[in-house]
Parts: sequence; structure tokens; C-alpha cells
Amino acid sequence: MFIAGIFDLTIMANTKRTDQELVTAHIENLPADLAPAIAHLRQAILRAHPEIAEQIKWNSPAFYYTGEMKAFDAKEYKRDLIVMNLNRGKILLVLPTGQRLKDTSGLLEGKYTDGRRLITFKDLADIKKKEAALTAIINEWIDTVDR
Repeated sequence: MFIAGIFDLTIMANTKRTDQELVTAHIENLPADLAPAIAHLRQAILRAHPEIAEQIKWNSPAFYYTGEMKAFDAKEYKRDLIVMNLNRGKILLVLPTGQRLKDTSGLLEGKYTDGRRLITFKDLADIKKKEAALTAIINEWIDTVDR
């Protein structure tokens, strides 16, 4: 039985998990009061457009555009749409290129010289209240992609 346990661990260690599995595992390891909100937010972002995918980036769930784009310097992060920041008891979405959007909802916050904008949510109820505005922002971002 001990040998079988070692074998099982070896298989698990050599099996590469998908980006979706990594995001799921990350959310499952969040505090119980935060995980349902993040799970809902994750699905809202993925539902917003079929060419959005997810990954773990900078130790957080992140979302990016999978469609065709003109060539660009990878350091410009043009493909990155949203990176979550779940520190300090709040739900913060960072849009690395959010400054190019003309948000009329007031959801986008901050004016950073690097072009990022932020969206802050308090909890699941706040996410549900702002979900339509978030979807509109995501679709506007998709519309600005240089294809």
C-alpha cells in the first residue's frame, strides 16, 4: 500500500494541470467567505466573451484575450484583460490596459501612468449589482483589440 501511495503521488506530480484546473484549485483554497464571490466573478468574466481564457498569473486568477491580434511587444501586456488582486480583504480587478476604455458606468477607478485601471468589489452582492457594467467594460475592451 505504501508503494501504491508513492506511485500515485508520482503520477500526480508528473501530470500537468490545465489553466482551468489551476484557477479552480486557487479559488477552492480561498477563505470560505471569499470563494463563492470569486467563483461567481470568474464565471461572469468568462461568460462575457467566448475569446476570453483564464490562467494563474502573479499568483492570482487572470483573464486574457485568445483571439487574433497584430504582433506586439510581450512586455506591453496587450493580451491581458484582467488580473485579480485578492489582498487586504477586498476584491480588486486590475485591467493593465484599462485606461484606453471610455467607461461610462464609473466602474473603472484610478488614473495610473502605466495605463492600468481598477475595479473594486466588496462582496458577492456587489459583484452581482455591477455585473452588467463589468460585461460592458469587457466587451468594450474586446472591441479595442488591435487585430
